[in-house]
Amino acid sequence: MDYDVKGNLRRVLDDLPKEVRLVAIGKYHPNEYIEAAYEEGQRIFGESHEQELRLKHETLPHDIEWHFIGHLQTNKVKYVAPYISMIEAVDSFKLLREIDRQAAKYDRVIRVLLELHIAEEETKYGLTLDACRQLLEDGEWLELKHVQICGLMMMASFVDDEEQIRAEMMTARHFFDEVKAKYFADDDAFCERSWGMSHDYRIAIECGSTMVRIGTTIFGPRIY
Repeated sequence: MDYDVKGNLRRVLDDLPKEVRLVAIGKYHPNEYIEAAYEEGQRIFGESHEQELRLKHETLPHDIEWHFIGHLQTNKVKYVAPYISMIEAVDSFKLLREIDRQAAKYDRVIRVLLELHIAEEETKYGLTLDACRQLLEDGEWLELKHVQICGLMMMASFVDDEEQIRAEMMTARHFFDEVKAKYFADDDAFCERSWGMSHDYRIAIECGSTMVRIGTTIFGPRIY
């Protein structure tokens, strides 16, 4: 292994306040890189492709907490439902309902985050703030017994303008406060604010993130 995964991981962890958890993003990196981070104590890892995740789940230690961080198609939910710990990017009630349906088959409750589309980039997935409000207001999610909405996630624009990044993240932070007060005031599980990646996680911490998703800074450029 020609990349100092352990050293990089320690440097990132030293940057994080104790209340901010790290999701180490290992997509397109080999098992040996994830094993190195695991040996250093990291237990939460994120993947965005179902097939790659399935292979890693089968071959890596079973106490890893896997987060699905990419756009998950409804027809792929069945493959991750037996073991996924959190699905971070739920962008429709249709997907939420399918997660509930598949989790029920295994008598599991799968934790999820609602993905917000705040960035100006058209390529990003997610719910607009109004669409998220409507989903929660409709109330059908309250009938789902095998999913637990634990918070929100978003990706800021991939730009050099730190003020733009900060503004987008603060929009997400204020929206979290709004929906927490209106729909989850008595639900301690609704507590996660997942924003911040390798290039902007320090800004994310300033903007109230509780969970950062970092890959390149730890594992280096993707190799395949």
